[in-house]
Amino acid sequence: MLPDCLSAEGEQRCRRLLAGATARLRARPAAAAVLVPLCSVRGVPALLYTLRSSRLAGKHKGDVSFPGGKCDPTDRDVVHTALRETQEELGLAVPEEQVWGVLRPVHDREKATVVPVLAGVGPLDPQSLRPNPEEVDEVFALPLAHLLQEQNQGYTHFCRGGHFQYTLPVFLHGPHRVWGLTAIITEFTLKLLAPGVYQPRLAGPELPRG
Repeated sequence: MLPDCLSAEGEQRCRRLLAGATARLRARPAAAAVLVPLCSVRGVPALLYTLRSSRLAGKHKGDVSFPGGKCDPTDRDVVHTALRETQEELGLAVPEEQVWGVLRPVHDREKATVVPVLAGVGPLDPQSLRPNPEEVDEVFALPLAHLLQEQNQGYTHFCRGGHFQYTLPVFLHGPHRVWGLTAIITEFTLKLLAPGVYQPRLAGPELPRG
């Protein structure tokens, strides 16, 4: 059974679990930060995703991602980066008090550190958002119940030179496939929000501990 992730008790549990990592990682330098927006769509708990613009430069154009981007020297910390980028990309202003905490950082192929920041953004209609067309082609939400269904979970195996290197999660059967770093961050989030319900079929990194 899906726990009530949007209840005050659920929020406090998550904040408590993330407090140590947040204190430790918030002000640490990073290349980029993303916001993981936990929202309610027609009363259903969901995560909000973006489809990056196909007009962007670089290899990540057209990918599913969470709102976010590179840390700016003027940003106070990674939380500020994630909130600033979310407002720039989606026109969605998230007050800092709605941030629950910092999840475990992930690293891209260039070993750059990307810090996920979890926030409860409340009731939301993704269609009401006005994303920046230069950065975002589409905004969509995936219910937690969808992400937690085993038939919507998969894994991608990566090989180089004929040798197995690593395996990453992938989430299927939504408007777009969620894979790469976004899928890893989604997995971290599900482990936090639905302990005992989300059971990855492969051993993965543990949640940050305080």
